[in-house]
Amino acid sequence: MMGGFFVRSAPSTRCLLVALAAILSVPFSVPASAQEKSVKPGINKGDEKADAQRRATQYERASRDVVQKLDAIVAACRLKPGMSVADVGAGSGLFTRPLARKVAPGGKVYAVEIAKKFVDHIEKTCREQGIDNVTGVLGTPVSAELPAESVDVVFTCDTYHHFEYPYKMLASIHRALRPGGRLVIVDYKKEEGVSPKWVFGHVRADMKLVVKEVTEAGFKLIDTDRKLLKIQYVARFEKVE
Repeated sequence: MMGGFFVRSAPSTRCLLVALAAILSVPFSVPASAQEKSVKPGINKGDEKADAQRRATQYERASRDVVQKLDAIVAACRLKPGMSVADVGAGSGLFTRPLARKVAPGGKVYAVEIAKKFVDHIEKTCREQGIDNVTGVLGTPVSAELPAESVDVVFTCDTYHHFEYPYKMLASIHRALRPGGRLVIVDYKKEEGVSPKWVFGHVRADMKLVVKEVTEAGFKLIDTDRKLLKIQYVARFEKVE
């Protein structure tokens, strides 16, 4: 007897039960199994060896859409003084510094990078600009290396497609966020007629796949903005307990 119904031992019935169990387990088993191999081997090799100052010039050039729309992107994070924020994949600190100003006074920003030279560069530029509420964090390909429930918002710009182990990284971000915390992702559209040709070879996941992976990792989608930026989108999520 199961759930008030008599279950026969016929092979077809047993197969049905096995299939049903498999379906019910998919949201939990897929993310775990997806971690055995990198989804984009070698994508971060260039950044690990790059000159931080030279990359800063590249990342922060005035012609970039994210630079021109920087204030609008920061505004989309809906920050308040006193909040704690993690800039995951902070790069040269392009967003770290304005995020830090936005949460002052009393707030804090963790600048997370997997290359120590970028962490050092961010801390140096913050000191030079009198920004004292930024802490550099050396992350790993599988973890943002942040304490549990330590931040209100996680922000990542042009970085999601660099996650070699997206479910493991998302799990670490989920742990780091406080209840009701938000994840804001800015990444490249991957659409014919919209995206530059290089995007198709460099960017693994389009927006639809990113939303799928993030929601499977324990977040719910709040909204997306495809109009703010020319070749990128903004997607906002909320942590689900």
